[in-house]
Amino acid sequence: MQNILDPAILFFLVGVMAGAVKSNLEIPPSISRFLSLYLLMALGLKGGFALSQSGLTAQIGASLAAAIALAVVVPLLGYNLLKRFLSGFDAAAVAATYGSVSAVTFVTAVQYLENQHIPYGGHMAAAMALMESPAIIMAVIFANSLRQQVTPAQGATGSTGLPIGKILHESFTDGAQLLLLGAMLVGLVTGESGKAAMQPFSGDLFKGMLSFFLLDMGLMAARNLPQVRGQSPWLLAYAIVGPLTHASIALGLAWLLQLPQGDATLLMVLAASASYIAVPAVLRYAIPEANPSLYFGLSLGVTFPLNILLGIPFYSQVSGLVLS
Repeated sequence: MQNILDPAILFFLVGVMAGAVKSNLEIPPSISRFLSLYLLMALGLKGGFALSQSGLTAQIGASLAAAIALAVVVPLLGYNLLKRFLSGFDAAAVAATYGSVSAVTFVTAVQYLENQHIPYGGHMAAAMALMESPAIIMAVIFANSLRQQVTPAQGATGSTGLPIGKILHESFTDGAQLLLLGAMLVGLVTGESGKAAMQPFSGDLFKGMLSFFLLDMGLMAARNLPQVRGQSPWLLAYAIVGPLTHASIALGLAWLLQLPQGDATLLMVLAASASYIAVPAVLRYAIPEANPSLYFGLSLGVTFPLNILLGIPFYSQVSGLVLS
């Protein structure tokens, strides 16, 4: 209940309500883009400042290794399950969407931990960046394999697989990722003096900017709900149960590695989140055979609001119980 009464979450609910009643409230795309870049830059700075204090340790290396392992395991499990009731291309696209991460969900979780005074490692922002691309690459490999299985007699359209090199370039030169990692490097280099200088930007403004952005996300979530109607009950179940399963795997890894509660919560949030910006943008041309309304509608219309409203506090409480 305390999470719902947070101003940022309340603004998300205002956006959902406005979208549900078909209000003309709208955030211009350019402003929405600016807000997302601001949040990534501020998050990167916070992570860099924290890393400058803690330094690089074995525990940090273990956390990053766990993040990479999740980025491979989650889309692999998702694809093998989803192809039982979806076409191969749709299964690959949905698996990639749920195998990647949502930066906004992560930023909201960071704000929640700060509100609850639960410490976390700044390196978890790097974990988020590392988890962005593997799912995309795996989905393209799945799709290329499916295309090679289709023969002319079976109705091949002549579609050829997108080169992995192009996907790698798109994934690792994505502007949002570069900004996040660049800001983290700036924070790491400048340390305490940089933190004091940037406090009005990355500290004081952060909550208000997050609230404004979540208002826009609420509008988008409400307007994408119609895309979910009529979908298979199994697919809707995956959008709800899948993230919980992924978070459970992350919790198991956190327990094995004895991660602190804050880091474990963020690892669970990353595993449970689904991308609705970076991955859908790449999949539109990487796997044109897949239905965009399917993977975009599920991630933004179902999984994102569930994680924002209920998932984040639940993951935090469960990690606290298991790791205490």
